[in-house]
Amino acid sequence: MTNTIKKIGIYSALLLLAVFLNACGIGQAYVTNHNQNATEVHLSGNNFKVIDRVSGSSEQVYVLAIGGINKRQVYENAYATMMKNANLLNSSKAIINVMTEEYCSGFAPFFVRRTITVSAQVIEFTR
Repeated sequence: MTNTIKKIGIYSALLLLAVFLNACGIGQAYVTNHNQNATEVHLSGNNFKVIDRVSGSSEQVYVLAIGGINKRQVYENAYATMMKNANLLNSSKAIINVMTEEYCSGFAPFFVRRTITVSAQVIEFTR
């Protein structure tokens, strides 16, 4: 009888440990066109080369559904960091294939961590 109680106690402890150490999170990825301006670039010819891959991340923590900034501002911070890392000033470079990834983890509504990562490829025009 005591052996059975001991086994139940061990299994219960392992189950509780697995529940508390389990990562609860949701991930999403979006591929969107962020170039909503009037500039036209034709990438059909062999006039460019891919030179780098850049990314930027931003994170926000919400406790009891209260946090400092909203989702749009978290995205804008990540996008600004990516553009800073791309170093496009005074050169014939552009970014393409922009992808946004969002990951939320925690135990809603008590604690939620939202991380947004924006990444893209940097191309340089050769002609």
